[in-house]
Amino acid sequence: MKYKQLSKLRSGQDGAIYQDTLFRFNSKGVGFAYKMEQVLNPGDPDEVLPYVEFQLDKTDLVCPHCNAVFFGKEKFDPTDEFPLLYANVYNNYSKEEDRRLGQLCVYRLWREGDSFATSLIQLIQIGFTEDFPLWISVAKGEETRDVRPYGNFLADPEKNVLYAFTMRDKDQSTRYFSFAMPSFRDGKADPETGVRQLILSKEMILDQFDTPYHKYIQGGTLHNGLIYSTEGFGEKESSRSAIRIIDPEKKCQLAHFDLCDAGIPSEPEWMDFFQGNCLYSNAAGYIYKMEFEL
Repeated sequence: MKYKQLSKLRSGQDGAIYQDTLFRFNSKGVGFAYKMEQVLNPGDPDEVLPYVEFQLDKTDLVCPHCNAVFFGKEKFDPTDEFPLLYANVYNNYSKEEDRRLGQLCVYRLWREGDSFATSLIQLIQIGFTEDFPLWISVAKGEETRDVRPYGNFLADPEKNVLYAFTMRDKDQSTRYFSFAMPSFRDGKADPETGVRQLILSKEMILDQFDTPYHKYIQGGTLHNGLIYSTEGFGEKESSRSAIRIIDPEKKCQLAHFDLCDAGIPSEPEWMDFFQGNCLYSNAAGYIYKMEFEL
């Protein structure tokens, strides 16, 4: 793995690039938009400021942590500039009775003057997050439970596939599931949010496989059929910062890159590709161009 530091943005969670705009979100559902020209060629490499901030819709009802954020292929309206935007709830409700495990928010995104606006149009829900041993690895009633059974998501728009994956503590694995990519028209009205809610049942699973244990899943991206997943919090062995590359077609892990050994141990958060180049950012906000040899 080789890397080159390009610039520094505000700290945040995951995000995604669409055309010439880099979007990044925080755990409160606030979005920050950057022009790619400034990200790649900053006037001040120590601080590239977003040109606009905006709030995701209905975060008072369901607020995504934005641990995983990506664009799909489908548009709400054919004339829309942006395809649908997806952001997962992850662990924002970890202390609530309903932890909202395995939830993914779907938004319509558009420009509104010099800013952006969104509308929550669908909730996608994994319907078997309490299923032992399918999703969770620890049965109810045991003294411990899976530390983060919340689920990350990524999509392959070209293959029309949605991936969900989760950490499984007891067998020290990460389990990947694939589903046919839902349409925003799927599901039934959710009385709490007023939008469609689609439950993905275990009968809807297209495929599943296990990989080595991801030590605290962070953000990621999917490019040319491969999943790039970041993880960890720093140099502690139980949560060491790293990037894994997963091949869902071969159902295996292709590579594991230790970011601490590479000299950039700060908590990983964000990844995407732009014009064929892999870009990565950590909690400190630094943007790096990454090159991998598999």
